[in-house]
Amino acid sequence: MLALGKLLELTLAGREPATKIQVTTEGTRLRWLAEGALEVTPPAGKDNGLDLLLSAGVHGNETAPIELLDRLLHGIARGEIKPRVRILILFGNPQAIRQGERYVEQDLNRLFNGRHEQAEGFEAIRASELEHLASAFFREPERSRLHYDLHTAIRGSKIEQFAIYPWAEGRSHSQRELQRLNAGGIDAVLLQRKGSITFSAFTYETLNAEAFTLELGKARAFGENQLVNLDLLEARIQQIIEGQEPEDEPVGLDGLQVFRVSREVIKRSDAFKLHLPDDIENFSELPLGYLLAEDAGGATWVIEKGERVIFPNPAVKNGLRAAILIVPSNAADLL
Repeated sequence: MLALGKLLELTLAGREPATKIQVTTEGTRLRWLAEGALEVTPPAGKDNGLDLLLSAGVHGNETAPIELLDRLLHGIARGEIKPRVRILILFGNPQAIRQGERYVEQDLNRLFNGRHEQAEGFEAIRASELEHLASAFFREPERSRLHYDLHTAIRGSKIEQFAIYPWAEGRSHSQRELQRLNAGGIDAVLLQRKGSITFSAFTYETLNAEAFTLELGKARAFGENQLVNLDLLEARIQQIIEGQEPEDEPVGLDGLQVFRVSREVIKRSDAFKLHLPDDIENFSELPLGYLLAEDAGGATWVIEKGERVIFPNPAVKNGLRAAILIVPSNAADLL
């Protein structure tokens, strides 16, 4: 296997490879760009016109997606997976990955779309670097652009594998991309209703890529992800890489649950209190009239029937979201 196929090993060791470019026997080129960043170019005449950005480890303790990308890259480096698309593989937060922590100083996935310019420290610098890497990769306007930012969640979830679809003015939802996710084992999609400061929101809003944050189970340490079954998603990503998606696949979104954001709960001050059990799961439904949170500016109540909570985290910094409230929707919202 080519040495550059061991990007994860290099990243964990904090080493820069001596050789920056290697080519497989089939002509696939691997190019090291920066720490945790590798570009894959298919052989001459094999490129089908898609630029595919695959990122993981934006939160350093979310290891199952990192292992998934590592397996795919090993297959490419060995010549077992034969790309027909350009690929950029990014391990988002190398320092946090090495430490086994969600982040070092601040949440990297809240520093995009210019937010890093208002911050300092390691993660702010890395967010700027990731934006530059993604912008340079998606440089050709006539090519298709797709970004999967792979994550796992802090807590358990009643729906374990789901996608967050960013929002941008004038953009419509891609039925083709939703069908891909559905076929890849994604059980639900959450539709954003405003701009965001996450990595996938940056590539969607600013770089005009089709982009998704994919939540793929619960965060665990390296080697402890046996309970996270990503076989369907891994197989689908490999099919995308090789240009081998089934042509006779049924068209439709049967079984894909749709939710829309109702509200975000923002932590305004140190007085913030979130009235939820520590072990509450994502997608837990809350009773109408429930006192969800209290802060210096007032209280947040459950005001819409069927509201559910995802990503509750009272430990976030002031000014960031401490929870998202969502409600079930229907396929009409996808049009």
